[in-house]
Amino acid sequence: MDDLDGLERDLRTAVRGGVDFSVTARALNTMDASNYRRVPLGVLTPRDGDDVAAALEICRRYAVPVVGRGGGTSIAGQATGTGLVVDFTRHMNGLVALDPEARTAVVQPGLVLDRLQEAAAPHGLRFGPDPSTHSRCTLGGMIGNNSCGSHSVAWGTTADSVSALDVLTSDGAAHRLGQGWQGAPDGLRALVERESATVRTGFAPYADLPRRISGYAVDALLPEHGTDLARFLCGTEGTLGLVTRATVRLVEAPPAKALAVLAYADESAAAEAAAGLLPYGPLTVEGMAADLVPAGSGLPKGGAWLFVETGGATPAEARAAAERIVRAADVVDSLVVADPVGQRALWRIREDASGTATRMPDGSEAWPGWEDCAVPPARLGPYLRDFRSLLTEHGLRGTPYGHFGDGCIHVRIDFDLLTGPGVARFRRFSEDLAALVVAHGGSLSGEHGDGQARAELLPTMYGTELVGLFERVKGVWDPADLLNPGTLVRPARLDENLRFAPLPREPVDVVFGYPHDGGDFSAAVRRCVGVAKCRIQEGGSGSGVMCPSFRATGGDETHSTRGRARLLHEMLAGEVVTDGWRSTEVRDALDLCLSCKGCKSDCPVGVDMATYKAEFLHHHYAGRRRPAAHYTMGRLPRWLRLVAATRTAALVNSLASVRPLAALGKRLGGVAAEREIPRVARTTFSAGWRAGGRRGGDGPRVALWPDTFTEHLSPQVGHAAVRVLEAAGIVPLPVPRARGRVCCGLTYVSTGQLDRARAVLKRTVEVMEPVLDAGVPVVVLEPSCAAALRSDLAELLPGDPRARLLAERVVTFAEALERLAPDWDPPRVDRPVVGQTHCHQHAVLGDAADRRLRERAGLVGELSGGCCGLAGNFGFEDGHYEVSVACAEERLLPAVRSAGAGDVVLADGFSCRTQLEQLGDRAGRHIAEVLAEGL
Repeated sequence: MDDLDGLERDLRTAVRGGVDFSVTARALNTMDASNYRRVPLGVLTPRDGDDVAAALEICRRYAVPVVGRGGGTSIAGQATGTGLVVDFTRHMNGLVALDPEARTAVVQPGLVLDRLQEAAAPHGLRFGPDPSTHSRCTLGGMIGNNSCGSHSVAWGTTADSVSALDVLTSDGAAHRLGQGWQGAPDGLRALVERESATVRTGFAPYADLPRRISGYAVDALLPEHGTDLARFLCGTEGTLGLVTRATVRLVEAPPAKALAVLAYADESAAAEAAAGLLPYGPLTVEGMAADLVPAGSGLPKGGAWLFVETGGATPAEARAAAERIVRAADVVDSLVVADPVGQRALWRIREDASGTATRMPDGSEAWPGWEDCAVPPARLGPYLRDFRSLLTEHGLRGTPYGHFGDGCIHVRIDFDLLTGPGVARFRRFSEDLAALVVAHGGSLSGEHGDGQARAELLPTMYGTELVGLFERVKGVWDPADLLNPGTLVRPARLDENLRFAPLPREPVDVVFGYPHDGGDFSAAVRRCVGVAKCRIQEGGSGSGVMCPSFRATGGDETHSTRGRARLLHEMLAGEVVTDGWRSTEVRDALDLCLSCKGCKSDCPVGVDMATYKAEFLHHHYAGRRRPAAHYTMGRLPRWLRLVAATRTAALVNSLASVRPLAALGKRLGGVAAEREIPRVARTTFSAGWRAGGRRGGDGPRVALWPDTFTEHLSPQVGHAAVRVLEAAGIVPLPVPRARGRVCCGLTYVSTGQLDRARAVLKRTVEVMEPVLDAGVPVVVLEPSCAAALRSDLAELLPGDPRARLLAERVVTFAEALERLAPDWDPPRVDRPVVGQTHCHQHAVLGDAADRRLRERAGLVGELSGGCCGLAGNFGFEDGHYEVSVACAEERLLPAVRSAGAGDVVLADGFSCRTQLEQLGDRAGRHIAEVLAEGL
């Protein structure tokens, strides 16, 4: 564009919302959840419809395209554009009104679906459609794509649930759309009436197809269909107008639900059975195969499953309906779940499939593109067999899953989108599959819209005459072709604008091993496909962690896992972010990453932003001066060992208690002024253990790891652990000291000092050789150190077999008790517990053994999820205090404040205990301390 500065200046003058043409804003919006990438000029976050109208008028004057954007979870490329992106999620995200009597709600386009569901639930109501991205997708995006979700067999598509729309067209004119022609732009009625025969003929083959989403629903404007302009606009993908407000219909939610899980030998059998279950009135009929189900999922034995949900006035009635379906179905095995918690756990497996499907069982990549074709439900079995044959013919693999009851499947396919021959095969397969879908009477899109992925092939489905009519309809609404051009009408080719095209083809020189990505940092970054589970803004009470900084910053995409992955992608691409590892934009986005590793487990595709951050910081500061905190807290083990060696702990503590000296030290050390400096133990854990003498015994031996935090800051935890282990008949032994100190390298890793981390870890595995030769487990009391040894050690020393062996030997305190003393009965504490599962334990180690230990000790209750917000050095660093507190206030501090006086506050991590000590009024304790007290 010739006058970009003028466009930005005029927008800033005309609107009250945000106008951002920065590198960061543009990089964050280059992609949605599709295979496509288009670089915008800038981003508008409007405050109201007046802002949108003003922006449209200015963009029309400058001939700049406009694309509306909600959660950015579209998988066909329709939420990307080369002009101005209008992001409705920041301000226009409200629930304007809810009328329980009329069963309607008035919403703004940026409202996340789950927020509407939460508001409607107390009235026994809900919005019918519910895509698997319901926790972050917006109503505006659902209207644009005519989204459906798992309950469409009961409540239909978004178009079935919309009664009126307030829309702005590219000329800035406002239109109120409902039933009838009122609000239609000039010329639309005449065009439809003139072409009514073409419309009737073109749509007739799909009259009974429940998931016909492709193209413009011009047939909704026929008189026999009620001339419904609101229904027509659903699914137009922002190409005709931008929705600023919508009136939607709500449905009565069953008071009780049950879930029947039906197991079949394979997906074909499940597909054949799905249509036969519809007469029983289920709320859902979802299908998925074993390839997408994690081990230990609790599903009944089989190769594929149907998830069939039933409703009722009472739990007994819902369960009876589910059991009727089980009796009617010819299944290998089955399971009926009436417990809401159990149902949610099973539904999470299905909802995460859009992410887990992006990796084949052998770890290779798979991509969207043919994500949601739909055929008549009775044709699904034959269609899937032909689909499998077509995959084989093209040498491709994919695992279908999805809405079997509606004949709609999702699939990620292992397309090679990085090479010319691979892209050519992608095109040939797409053309062949379009013909196959149409041969089965299906729609190219059954849920997510055509976008760039399928619009080029619409003539295969509708013929050139009807597609030509779509173009004329677009011309009536948007004569300047300003709104989302290249999408749906006159589309770009399906093999253009692929987001992988600008990425480097040679592996990037990195320090970590990235074993799950073939050692390729680009492949690691490509893991983020935009599913956006990290954008969930309400933490709730679940066990998940990801992404605390996104929630703490009020939903700023820059501070989501996806946002950071997008910036790293653009850093590698080099077009928008042009200064590579030296990028200040990437550095600033990563600055508020807590390195909690929540994304490593909570992200369906296993993005590990903590590792990517460490890698980036290593390169960013190579040969340059680092922030002061990297020298103080990043090298904490070194300073604490120096204090212990010089026996100056008392002096250090005394100096830290003098406020002016503490303030000066914190300022020089990059520590937040609001933080108190933790006290250093006068006697280290190891010294105290030696002085107290060690018991022998003939029980199983373990090496007790002297992590920095236990050794120097909370030795009481180590002493408590020794008492408990010995009481259980386990013999704890110190690690060797003769050849040097051991360290997990955590503080060096989290600050990106990877050369130092590798040196520390090399020394550590050398020191640990006798322990490894002895074959004993290594008990690590600090969860973050255990996680570093389990995950980072082998990745930083990929060629050292000792590193992998040590990682395999690491066990948590609870795991050691369970494995080595299975018959030991811990002391009965019999008290409620509150607190938080350490984020690294949640993400890397797992807490199943801890849960069982608590249960055996009578420690009743659930620990919350999330992150305490201190997260090692993060919460201590200058500039992070407010975010750190916000993270703690999300779940941890409210849980502790609401606890009874006799409740046990558990916090196994030193960071968690420190955060409680400094922000709360209750001290947290390691479970070893609680059990030792009960001995």
